[in-house]
Amino acid sequence: MDSLIFSLNAVAPIILLVALGYMLKKIGWMTVDFAKKTHKLVFHVFLPAMLFLNVYKIEHLGSMDPTYIIYVVVVLLLVFLLGLPLVLAVARKPAYRGALMQAIFRSNYALIGIPLASSLFGEEGVTVATLLSAVSVPALNVLAVIALTIFRTDGGKVNAKSILLGIVQNPLIVSVLAGLCTLGIRALFVQGGISFRLSDIEPLYKALSYLSNLATPLALLALGAQFEFSAVAALRREILFGTLMRTVLVPLFAIGGAWLLFADRFGGAHFAAFIAMFATPVSISSVPMAQEMKADATLAGQLVVWSTLTSALTIFLFTFFLRLGGIF
Repeated sequence: MDSLIFSLNAVAPIILLVALGYMLKKIGWMTVDFAKKTHKLVFHVFLPAMLFLNVYKIEHLGSMDPTYIIYVVVVLLLVFLLGLPLVLAVARKPAYRGALMQAIFRSNYALIGIPLASSLFGEEGVTVATLLSAVSVPALNVLAVIALTIFRTDGGKVNAKSILLGIVQNPLIVSVLAGLCTLGIRALFVQGGISFRLSDIEPLYKALSYLSNLATPLALLALGAQFEFSAVAALRREILFGTLMRTVLVPLFAIGGAWLLFADRFGGAHFAAFIAMFATPVSISSVPMAQEMKADATLAGQLVVWSTLTSALTIFLFTFFLRLGGIF
């Protein structure tokens, strides 16, 4: 029961902010055009600040278990590759494909996943999950760029050059790489006995923190302002498929595979991070990225909302069965 309560508590603030954005649109305080411009700001300014700080706050990067990290990367790649033909078969319009692909592999790891790992396995769980973010966040964003570039609908040519250009120009990826570079500099400072840290530049660090704190609430309000119940009927097939993949089939594949292959190697903290990585709903950042890269942002928003609602139950079930299996 405590897992169900936690799952509900994790997703309830997201739903409330989306609902608030929807109400603000209904009373005329937010418009769809304003929401689109807000998503652009979130994508180019607020989310990069948040991701940079999330990476910068990682401690002891060298303590990651290579087997654990390799497993996560391999599963992500398999899910991505297996998802491509499925999306081609299910999506009825080319513009739906990029948004649907993101729903298959791109979880809400930073917002829900890491706190969830903390709840499931305490300090050890959050440590393992935070260390994983140094690899998973760049991987998720690179795969998102590849998916949205492959399924682009603006008439541009798709080739290795366009994909690489999309990766190096993506502000989310750039911010994560900047965070990793800053970590490397910090490690050199530690070895050299230099006490200076980025956080010592207090005005800059506070400004980044303010921008970071705005990312999630603004993205959710803008999502609510763009949400339309009338779109559900037209997108029902894609919503059902994306939600089922994100909250049921992908977690079964990833977490079940870890339990079958590595139950004797990975502990409870690792499985807490697996739930955080593979069982959480579609990432909120998939909406502004879909909008910026000309995919169907309406479908992307619907998938965030419906996978978030569904995940309250599915996260509880995965946690419950892992407890029965002696993992937690």
